[in-house]
Amino acid sequence: MDTLVSMKVFRHVVEAGSFVAAAERMDMSAAMASKHVMHLEQQLGARLLNRTTRRVAPTEAGREYYERVAQALTELDEAGQAVGAASVVPQGRLRVSSLTAFGLRHVMGAVADYAAGFPQVTVDITLSDRVVELIDEGFDVAIRAAPSGLKASSLIARPLATAHIVLCAAPEYLRRHGVPKSVADLAQHKFVHYAGASAAELAPFAEGGARQMRPKPGGNLIVNHLEALRVVLLQGGGLSMLGTEVIGDDIAQGRLVPLLVDALPPRELPIYAVYASRRHLSAKVRSFVDFLAERFGEHPLWPGVEEIREAAARAAAKGKV
Repeated sequence: MDTLVSMKVFRHVVEAGSFVAAAERMDMSAAMASKHVMHLEQQLGARLLNRTTRRVAPTEAGREYYERVAQALTELDEAGQAVGAASVVPQGRLRVSSLTAFGLRHVMGAVADYAAGFPQVTVDITLSDRVVELIDEGFDVAIRAAPSGLKASSLIARPLATAHIVLCAAPEYLRRHGVPKSVADLAQHKFVHYAGASAAELAPFAEGGARQMRPKPGGNLIVNHLEALRVVLLQGGGLSMLGTEVIGDDIAQGRLVPLLVDALPPRELPIYAVYASRRHLSAKVRSFVDFLAERFGEHPLWPGVEEIREAAARAAAKGKV
C-alpha cells in the first residue's frame, strides 16, 4: 500500500473528522480510506484515531503525527508547484479567524483587497471573539488581541498593530452626569459592562502613586459584543473601557471623550497574526500575513497615547465636558 497516499488520506480524515468525507476528497471508498489509516497505524505501532459511530478524532499521538504529516505534504505540494521558481504562487483555501469588532472595522477591507490581488487564493474568514484552536479546527491564521501579551506556545505571533484601551463616554452622558475627576468618582457613574472583560481589565489602578481598587462599577446593562457596547456609549448610555481599534474614529471626531487619562493611562492592546510554527510557511499564509503587516504598519487606524490626551484636552476646552 502506498504510504504517501495513506498519509494524504489520514490528513483528510483528521481535517474532515470523517472517513466518508476523506474518501470523497481522495476519490475512493470509505473502506479503502480506513485501510490506509490502518496501514499507517501498523507501520508506526501506534493508534492514530479514536473512532466512534458519530465522530473520528485524532489521539494524542495522532495529533502530533498530523502536524508533521500536514507540513510535509504541504511542502511536497509546493515543491511540485514551484517548478524551479524562486517562490510559490499563493493559491488554495486560506482559513482565517479574526476578532469580530476589529475584523468588521479593519480586517474585512484588507481581506477584500488581498483577495483582489491574489485571485488564486480563496479566503474563508470567520469573525469570532472565541480563541480558536488553529490546528484542531483547521485555521491557517488567527488575528488576536492580548492586553498582557500572548501566552507562550508553539505558534508564531507576528505583531500587526497596537491599539489602546481607554475609559470613555459620550459628551451627552457627561453633560447629564458630570465628568469624573478621580477614580473614586467612578462609583457614582453608570458603567456599560462588557461580558468578555478580562481579569486584567478589572485589576487595581494607580492614582497619585497609591494603589487603589477601582470602585465596583454600577450599571444594569451587559453586552457581549464590542460594537454593541460602542453603540450604547454613543447614545449616552454610560461609560466604559473600549479599545481604540473600535472607537479610534469616535475619539478623533469627538463623539466619545477619553476620561481620567492621567489616573488611568491608556493601556496598550497589541494585535497579532497567529499561525502555526513551521520552518517553511505555505505561500498563501506568508503572503497574507505580510499583506496585513504592511497594511496596518503603513496606515495606522487609531490614535496613540498623545492623540488620546489631546482629544481629552480638546473636549475640555470646547466645553463638551
